[in-house]
Amino acid sequence: MSATGAKRVLLVGGSSDIAVAIGRRLAADGPVRPYLLGRATERLDQAAAELEQAGCLPASVDVVDAGDLSAHAAVIAKAFESSGGFDVVVIAVGILGGQEGLDSDPEVAAEVMQVNFLGAGSLLMHCMRALRAQRTGTLVVLSSVAAERPRRSNPIYGAAKAGLDALAQGLADASSDSGTRVLVVRPGFVTTKMTAGLPAAPMATTSEAVADATVLALDGKAHTIWVPGRLRYVFAVLRHLPRPLFRRLSL
Repeated sequence: MSATGAKRVLLVGGSSDIAVAIGRRLAADGPVRPYLLGRATERLDQAAAELEQAGCLPASVDVVDAGDLSAHAAVIAKAFESSGGFDVVVIAVGILGGQEGLDSDPEVAAEVMQVNFLGAGSLLMHCMRALRAQRTGTLVVLSSVAAERPRRSNPIYGAAKAGLDALAQGLADASSDSGTRVLVVRPGFVTTKMTAGLPAAPMATTSEAVADATVLALDGKAHTIWVPGRLRYVFAVLRHLPRPLFRRLSL
């Protein structure tokens, strides 16, 4: 907590619908001082205004591009230094694309992999190092059910999210005695600006539902949650299906 008693929250990918929803939900429980990082200043300013309207304290905003790996260290260090550290860090970096698999535009497919794994993973690691140095705080990583077993309909996105998910889980285990915590959130299909125009998958959810589940989990000890929760059991079955059967499913 800051000297004013406000929870200090860093939203990386701060203009995303889920990140903003998490900020709003945290503000419902008490004062929140948000710090937003993202690619587009205009969208960040709009998100900051939404959070302030929801009861957050005025937000700090800075620009970072997931693809600009060389800039990550300085931007994250600046955020932690200027805020005096953070209680909660949310990694909500990601893009869709490459749904056609091998037939996808190669540049689009490469960007999906670069942003969702390499870029998001780099930002995750810089944030985790900073949290470890302050010996407290929770890192929330927005993963996806696609990480559990990439499907024929989303092999590129699923593979990138699987890499990020595995990185977060491994760093959580490696840092278990550092005073920090990692919470991996695996939503199903979420109706957001990013998924606008796509057909909703079964058990689709909302940004608000993901935020509610995430904030509830912050008060517990879980290392991984699924939204909606019943997806945990669906994928417990899908995970063990023989591959010849799995590849025949329309998923």
